[in-house]
Amino acid sequence: MSQKIWKERRLRDPQRPNDVRTEWERDYARLVHSSAFRRLQSKTQVLGLGESDFYRTRLTHSMEVAQIGVGIVRWLQNHHEQDSEILNALPKPSLMNSICLAHDIGHPPFGHGGEVALNLCMRDYGGFEGNGQTLRILSKLDKYTDGYGMNPTRRLLLGILKYPASYSDTVLADAYGEVNIPRWLSKANKQKPPKCYLDDEISVVDWVLAPLTKAERKEFTRTEPLFDADTDIQKHNKPKYKALDTSIMELADDISYSLHDLEDAISLRMVTSTDWKKHNELSSSLFAACSLNIKNLTTRLFSDNSFERKKAIGDLVHKFIVNTHVAGSKVTPANNPLIKWNAVLDDNYQELRKHLFELVNKKVIKSPNVQQLEFKGQKLVVELFDALNSDPERLLPPSTLRRFEHVTTDKEQKRVICDYISGMTDEYATRLYEKIYYPHKGSIFDRL
Repeated sequence: MSQKIWKERRLRDPQRPNDVRTEWERDYARLVHSSAFRRLQSKTQVLGLGESDFYRTRLTHSMEVAQIGVGIVRWLQNHHEQDSEILNALPKPSLMNSICLAHDIGHPPFGHGGEVALNLCMRDYGGFEGNGQTLRILSKLDKYTDGYGMNPTRRLLLGILKYPASYSDTVLADAYGEVNIPRWLSKANKQKPPKCYLDDEISVVDWVLAPLTKAERKEFTRTEPLFDADTDIQKHNKPKYKALDTSIMELADDISYSLHDLEDAISLRMVTSTDWKKHNELSSSLFAACSLNIKNLTTRLFSDNSFERKKAIGDLVHKFIVNTHVAGSKVTPANNPLIKWNAVLDDNYQELRKHLFELVNKKVIKSPNVQQLEFKGQKLVVELFDALNSDPERLLPPSTLRRFEHVTTDKEQKRVICDYISGMTDEYATRLYEKIYYPHKGSIFDRL
């Protein structure tokens, strides 16, 4: 497979004299120096910010995903050392680092509450989806260039293209629930956006997928209907496939949030040993199938010595990494190795990972305290959007107002406001909300 075409950038960008970095290392440097990446330190992962300096933010999560992603790449290189096609297709560690570090930069403030809120506001204007916004930031919005974002390589953009189908090709109007008045009272689980990239980036995706044949592209971008497991009601369509690099990043993400969120939850006593034992009382065979002694693991996870818990989580991460392999992606036809192969977890370990996440989901993510904070963020984002949209010439900051005045259609103007809010940190959004809405807050000398 020729690497040259995957190292290309949309805007010609020759290296500086005496620059000894590879193209993937240039991508990495741009990413870690970007404001979008720095803002992840003040964006919610699961637990709300400002209550403790212990648990994970989107920044620390992304760094852990990158470490795991590179670990998976190195393991796959060792595991498939006799298969030259797979070896040549696997990404370089610097490229995987960049893909993993970038995977969450499009997520708005207040986690999924913020994502639902922006999608509510943008429903008639092309919607909003956090992964789609990541592509938008990398390819258009970041200030490294004028109009080309960070101007990353084609392969980096393919790697972060988690859902290779547009909003228009995935959205199903009937899959949305009723929009309440005021909008922030709408039920979040009925207003989730489809998994997609945004229609505004269709030309970018066309460029990213240009090395594929027409038949490969048609199949790679295919969607399939999804149905609610409980009601059998059809939900939004979802893309069927992902690229090799994306599958590695997604595995690293899944391992990280399943295990590290569990670690945080145990440390903060949101998951107790009683919760753990009750969740696993019928699951000893699942742990045994993964060569784990559940009694020993329980003792280590809930030890009074925190280093025991840390080592237990580290051992679990390692077990998941070394039980991954490369398999066919089921894209047919697919001659290009970057879409022909996917990294997958061995079946027993995938079942165990899902089992562990179910506990975190039940006791942490779906807990009233976390959901109340998410709901609060949903309200805040909707009302911020409404305020800014009501009088943008008056309320938008100068740099955003210049973008707003440069576009002409109502849809484009709404997207500018959406971009502005989605780029906010939790703290910035809260302070701006207070400045606009709270009578006793705000000064002309405030700097947000």
